[in-house]
Amino acid sequence: MSRSDVPRVNSRTGFRKWVWPAVLGVAAATLTWGAPAGADSSPGGLSEAIDSILGDPRMEGGAASVVVADAATGETLYQHNQTGRLMPASNTKLATSAAAMELLGPDHRFTTDVLAAGRVRGGVLDGDLYLRGTGDPTTLAADYDKLAAEVAAAGVKRVGGRLVADDTRFDDRRQGDTWGADDESSYYAAQISALSVAPDTDYDTGTVIVEVAPGKKAGAGPVVRVTPKTHYVHLDVRASTVAAGGEDTVAVERQHGTNTITVSGTVPLGGDTTKEWVTVWEPTGYAAAVFRDALAAHGVRVSGATKTGRATPAGARQLASHDSMALKDLLVPFMKLSNNMHAESLTKAMGHKATGRPGNWGDGVAAIASYLKAAGVDTGKIRQVDGSGLSRKDNFAARQIADLLLSVRHEPWYADWYASLPVACDPDPFVGGTLRTRMCGTPAALNTHAKTGSLTGASALSGYVKDADGRELVYSVVQNNYLVASVKPLEDAIVVTLAKSGAEGETVAVTPKSLRAVPAAERDGDLECSWRKPARC
Repeated sequence: MSRSDVPRVNSRTGFRKWVWPAVLGVAAATLTWGAPAGADSSPGGLSEAIDSILGDPRMEGGAASVVVADAATGETLYQHNQTGRLMPASNTKLATSAAAMELLGPDHRFTTDVLAAGRVRGGVLDGDLYLRGTGDPTTLAADYDKLAAEVAAAGVKRVGGRLVADDTRFDDRRQGDTWGADDESSYYAAQISALSVAPDTDYDTGTVIVEVAPGKKAGAGPVVRVTPKTHYVHLDVRASTVAAGGEDTVAVERQHGTNTITVSGTVPLGGDTTKEWVTVWEPTGYAAAVFRDALAAHGVRVSGATKTGRATPAGARQLASHDSMALKDLLVPFMKLSNNMHAESLTKAMGHKATGRPGNWGDGVAAIASYLKAAGVDTGKIRQVDGSGLSRKDNFAARQIADLLLSVRHEPWYADWYASLPVACDPDPFVGGTLRTRMCGTPAALNTHAKTGSLTGASALSGYVKDADGRELVYSVVQNNYLVASVKPLEDAIVVTLAKSGAEGETVAVTPKSLRAVPAAERDGDLECSWRKPARC
């Protein structure tokens, strides 16, 4: 991934730098919030208003599925191709998160334990030391440090055997169905394991942060730092420092099948530090390496090698333990920042709970489908293969998403789930999330709570908004197969139109913004804005 302020052509789009002028001749000066695109006070006014927005030239040749309903009564107020199955992108997380709240429970916590089967004599543990994970996607290096401190406090100074990383709660399939090979080192497509490390409090598990700063003089190598500090990844620094004012072309990428991270390009003297989030190969080994270093820092030496993928023996004694935050709290970074890895960990955790087998995508998706069916969603009309929506095999129609949004309002955990949805134009990343820059200066600002979704040629927005009369509406907008960089202005126009509408009054369609008026992070519509590190939306 490139930095959000320096866009580059993505291999899955190929057009992000030049596509905005091809918004098919629509004059930018006329595309402003509130400019009427036709009004109708008749009962069909809402339908005509939304139809006019969907008729925007940007959707020529594309497909859209849209449903609007009264949240209180469930009455459908508008529908367009309501059963048309399209790629929902991260709107898939609506199903995953709701199922997790129901099947795992709002108070569910992931536990990471350190155990031993042998005895401790004279500060020496006879046998192996086991690090056992259950899928926590929020474990930080600091948490492993605390576990190591507890082991030392238990009187262990040396482990006579090996360090065994027990990741058997999940299967060993690391990446989801049809995830792009060109995304392998991108942090939004990190490998999934029952043991991993997050380098920051956005909880981007399975990644390291690589910072590249200019050296002391032109011709010198750059200063490169990795967070957390670990020898699990290896740096191949090919970049160089150039004179002030020179071009910044730094690229950071992990080589396939390895933990060698190549840093190439040029960084100018006095230039900004480049900061990239890069995935690791085999996150179980990453967690074990960070924990082993923490043990050494606390005076605990492990004599043997590190072994991964082996189960902890029955009857092993617990030496240390760490619990994650409760699921109702984890939903905030998960949904606000559209964190793919959280979705997949939850999916596998649901699969394990439902079957007792190692958590896997098949069982997890089946568990989600079971919840959706109980919630009144017709699961025979959807296809879900992962938890995040990163797969291009996921297919939902707006009808099924709207049905879910209507159903969850009656769940006892709804308030916590609703609070996890991004809020339009709230600047706090952990409130506004992926909507923090959208619909500002409109009646939808701080009003609509919704989940975004973005992949190349796929965009979605589904959630809740109150109209001018205070009536709560449910909406789902899913758009696919467009060729322009982004159709998010159309989604926003529909939601702002709903916010301006009233049960009895005139409905005026809001004309979508041109891409010139859209923040740069939203013009490149192939990825969620929060996936463009380091700047969020």
